[in-house]
Amino acid sequence: MTIAGNDEGNLTKSFAGLRVLDFSTTIAGPHCTRMLADMGAEVIKIETAEGETMRTRPPLRDSCSTTFGQLNVGKKSVVLDLKSPSGIEVVRRLVAGADVLVENFRPGVMRRLKLDYASLGEFNPKLIYCSISGYGQTGPSAELPAYAPVIHAASGYEMAHLAYQPGRSRPDYCGIYHADVLTGVYAFGAISAALYQRAGSGKGQHIDVSMLESMLSLTLNELQWSQFEVKATQRPMFGPIETSDGYVMVAIASEKTFQSLMQVIGHPEWVSDPRFAKYADRREHWGSLMDGVEGWSRAVTTDKCLVALNDHGVPSSAYRTVSEALRDPQIAHRGALAEVEDGGGTFKVLNLPFRMSGATVSAARRMSTLGEHTVAFLKETGLSEDEIAGFAGKPSMAARG
Repeated sequence: MTIAGNDEGNLTKSFAGLRVLDFSTTIAGPHCTRMLADMGAEVIKIETAEGETMRTRPPLRDSCSTTFGQLNVGKKSVVLDLKSPSGIEVVRRLVAGADVLVENFRPGVMRRLKLDYASLGEFNPKLIYCSISGYGQTGPSAELPAYAPVIHAASGYEMAHLAYQPGRSRPDYCGIYHADVLTGVYAFGAISAALYQRAGSGKGQHIDVSMLESMLSLTLNELQWSQFEVKATQRPMFGPIETSDGYVMVAIASEKTFQSLMQVIGHPEWVSDPRFAKYADRREHWGSLMDGVEGWSRAVTTDKCLVALNDHGVPSSAYRTVSEALRDPQIAHRGALAEVEDGGGTFKVLNLPFRMSGATVSAARRMSTLGEHTVAFLKETGLSEDEIAGFAGKPSMAARG
């Protein structure tokens, strides 16, 4: 449902009519182009005959990856050999009618293929060309190999996170790729801005998105603290409080929240206690404050703890698994999950986390098979039947197209 509760069947999608050529792989670029597809863009995913790496990532059902589906649902699939002159020629013909191109190769790769912005601009001056890379397209680190965990370390994010783990000196292992998802969202925003600018200027442009700088944007406080001398607190402000059967996160982010929490734990006198009355003193004695809070919370269950905190307007949550979070009635209310069909059956993907009163924002219901749309787009570019029949990679495409 939309904000206004309108029938989505009567609404359009914001990027309807937009054509995007997607040369990206793994996570950052595909996440960006999946967002564009959800908002109505025609996204043409260009792959090799073997398919991109994420097609092999579990969960797999009949060789169909739901992880790949989460990142690529709603896109059309075209198989091209970018190492062949005929493949490059097809790309140039497709570029002539495209609005956006997204790529996340290491800097220099598209230039060597003569598919960089400078080379393709002559075919389409209105093209918005978005390059996503670890460190940016130029500079001393530009050509270094980069994956999300490397960028997490390089950006200072991991060491900043470690500083909030009392008693620990070794950085955490990395299993969740913040840099990829975050960079994909920044790329989406930059493309949207470039499209708005093009509406007035009639001109395209090159967008250079850096994973390193994207991750640095997460260290808001730390970026400032790195420039000035700031006294470290004895204990991080946000962390778990223990209950009789688990843990709860409590965020004391305002005076009202602090005062309400003191009512909940039965210590209203602490509002005027010299250790806690002022924000600066409270931070200095945070360990003592949290010890007092846990003196109450350890005697109650997680459920009772949350009821008491919510009744007093104290922001809080149990520590949930992803499976538990997805069972939250709020997720169903929001229509946050969409069911998708592929060759292995059905699975659920997350819709974009925003709704619009005047437009539909939703994932497509079906995954394209590898190379499914190749022949159709070869015909669109003006190739004859004979040329298509002899096209590089045709045997692989024909089996699926």
